[in-house]
Amino acid sequence: MVQIKTSEQISKMREAGLVVAAIHAATREAAVPGATTKDLDQVARKVLAEHNAKPNFLGYGGFPATICTSVNEVVVHGIPSDDLVLKDGDVISIDCGAIIDGWHGDAAYTAFVGSGHSPELVELSRVTEESMWAGIAAMKQGNRLVDVSRAIETYIRRQPKPGGGKYGIIEDYGGHGIGTEMHMDPHLLNYVDRRRGKGPKLVPGFCLAIEPMVSLGTPKTEVLQDDWTVITTDGTWSSHWEHSVALTEEGPLVLTSPDAGKAKLAELGVVAAPDPLG
Repeated sequence: MVQIKTSEQISKMREAGLVVAAIHAATREAAVPGATTKDLDQVARKVLAEHNAKPNFLGYGGFPATICTSVNEVVVHGIPSDDLVLKDGDVISIDCGAIIDGWHGDAAYTAFVGSGHSPELVELSRVTEESMWAGIAAMKQGNRLVDVSRAIETYIRRQPKPGGGKYGIIEDYGGHGIGTEMHMDPHLLNYVDRRRGKGPKLVPGFCLAIEPMVSLGTPKTEVLQDDWTVITTDGTWSSHWEHSVALTEEGPLVLTSPDAGKAKLAELGVVAAPDPLG
């Protein structure tokens, strides 16, 4: 069952989304050479406390931290550690969430640690982020879930990969519904699988966490012995971008973007819904 939200509930999710945006800003600034991934977790905890928000990752299925810190070949669910020290040239994807009055926000971004990153890595992150926005732009009344998947996949497939070959669209993980829980129906693939059909129609009140994960090589992953850390099976590096999005009568509202998605969606010819919090 897909949970359809009222405008008041979407406003509450926007509050949670802005806390997530604040965590992103603070952790991005702190993700420098010499910092540990545990340091970043502490930064996130401080932001949550300042906003009287609760973490939705900590304790989820037994997860032991406030954020996920996925470095280089780690795709998702990396566990913050005092032993993992960021170094110049690393790539880190930070995934985090927040709860306000029982309503959830969830978003992720990829950051470059230090300098000296190859054009191939820079392009990987750009392609992943832009495919996310293509999916967000497909959040339109009358579309179906598969149209979001198709928009993400089509964007990625059309981008030439530096050095040749194809990007790997991670197969085992995707987006999801979000609301009174962090992970809800429906599951959102980042590619089209005709065996799954078209999925539900997108109607006002429909909320999705749209999150493409893309590697420089394989779409295949494996989970390490900690039962959380997901890596690419060929060791290629990856990127992960995510926003939580609500479809309203006036268009998509990017709940976890500081400007509610207005500027980026305008570039794509889409009018973002007005921010309910002004």
